[in-house]
Formats: sequence, C-alpha cells, structure tokens
Amino acid sequence: MPPVGDAPAAEQTAYLPPQAAVTPGEDPAEAPGEPQEITSWSPPTLAGNTLRAVDPAQARAEGRSPIIDPGPQSAILTAVLGLLLAVAAALGQYALLLPLIALQGLTAAGWFRLNGMWPARQGIALAFAGALVADVAVLAVDPMYGPGAIVGTLGAWVLLTLVLQLRSHADPDERMYGLMASVASAALAIICAGYLAADSAAATVGAAAVAVAVFARALPLPTAPSVGVSLAAAAGAGIAVGGLTSVGTGGALIGLAAGVCALVGLRVAAYDYPSKFVHMTAGVALPLAAAAPAVYLIGRVVG
Repeated sequence: MPPVGDAPAAEQTAYLPPQAAVTPGEDPAEAPGEPQEITSWSPPTLAGNTLRAVDPAQARAEGRSPIIDPGPQSAILTAVLGLLLAVAAALGQYALLLPLIALQGLTAAGWFRLNGMWPARQGIALAFAGALVADVAVLAVDPMYGPGAIVGTLGAWVLLTLVLQLRSHADPDERMYGLMASVASAALAIICAGYLAADSAAATVGAAAVAVAVFARALPLPTAPSVGVSLAAAAGAGIAVGGLTSVGTGGALIGLAAGVCALVGLRVAAYDYPSKFVHMTAGVALPLAAAAPAVYLIGRVVG
C-alpha cells in the first residue's frame, strides 16, 4: 500500500501530455507531440469577417466575430426585389402577388437553412403554404380587415405546426427546435403579406426604402458610418418616392422605419457563419420581410 500523500505511478502520469521522440539536433519546442503556445490572436471586429471560418466556436475563442454580412451580391438581389415590389405595389394588389410570392418562398427556405436545418422540405412547404393562405385571405376580405386576415392565418398555422410536431417521433429537444424554427419561418413568410394589406403608396415607399437601405449598407464603409448612411438613404428614398405618391413628406417616416427593420433583418441573416445559400435566400428576403409590419403600421399613421 503506498504511503499517505503519495499517488500511484499510474495516477502521477495519467495527465501528462504525450511525449514525442526528439532527434539529435532538433529543437525540443518543435517536437510534434508538444502543444504550441499561441502568442497572437486575430483582432476582434464588429463588422464581420470576409471569410467563413471552419468553426464558430474557434473564431469566438480567437476573439473574432461570428458575423459575416451577406455582402454586395445579396444586396443587389434585395434591391432588385424591393424595386419590383415597389413598382408592382403601384400597379395594384394582383400585380404585387408575383414578387411577393417570390419573397415569401425565399423567406421560408432561408430561415430553415439559417438555423442549420436542411433539407427541411416539409417545414418549408408548410411555411410557404401559410404565406399563400395569408395572401388569399387578404385579397378576399375588405382592406380594413387585412391585418385580421394575416393574424388569423398566423394563429391557425402556429396551431397546425404544433399539432404536426406533436406527432413527430424525434427526440424532445429536436422536436422543440423544429417547432421553433417552423413557427418562426411561417410567421416571417406570413407577415410578408403586410405589403399586400398596406396602402399601395405606403408599400411602394417602404419597399423602395428597403432596397436603397440594403444597397447603401453594402458599401465599403466602417460599421457606424455605414449604418448612418443606410438609414439616411432610406429616409431620403422615402421622401423622394413619397413625393411621387399620395404619401408626401410622410414617406420619410415610412422610409426610416423600413430602413431600421431592414438592417435588423440583414443582421439576423449574417449571424453565426451562414453559408452562401443563406446569403442568397435569407440575406435577400429577411430585410424585406422584417420591414413589412412597419410599412403597414407607419403607412396607416401617415395616411
């Protein structure tokens, strides 16, 4: 029996790092088995990284941001889709349907991929079907009941999603994660119908403001000035487009609110090392989807 205070030899060597043989003339510090001390780290950043890292946890440990902004390509696509929504809204509700359905499809697919759930065909189809039902409901009722049609569809789809998830045989944690992703995807796709329920002039101003705000945010500027330029551009676009419609100078308020929501959606789409597919779906759709409620509400205020 070993004396008190002395550990067996196995315990004394249990946690020693593996030793590698060192050849004559070789620096022991360069032996392959020895852990190397890291003397420098990447500088922290709030603007996001331009290259995708292998592991977000590794980047956080190195002091780097887990944010990658979608970039100019998705900004151009968002601007194009926003301008299509603006022009279509000026032509009428039925003309607005085509770009709106494209926005809802991108929103449903992008949200699942942003959450790392792919393929998720049933969830995407369910969210997209809810968006189509919301569109039909808004068109079927009087304009003053448009918000009620959207909220009613949203409530019905939350209940439907809950019932379908309860029938799943997955683990409880996976089932809860799938439920949250499905509800959020359906909610975002459904609230896009706010452009359809809003006054056509407000929808035109809001969509144009989002297009300009996202494009300005993609310019190669530091973060704080870029945000300021983006919001100023959104407000300016609201004034310019509002002057062409019945909104008038109230378009500045719609443009500013839509710009703030667009930047929030853009930030969400940039989180946690998203893939290129995320940038081309959620990065394009979330700025416009997030602005839809603000376009309707502020449009009612200034109208």
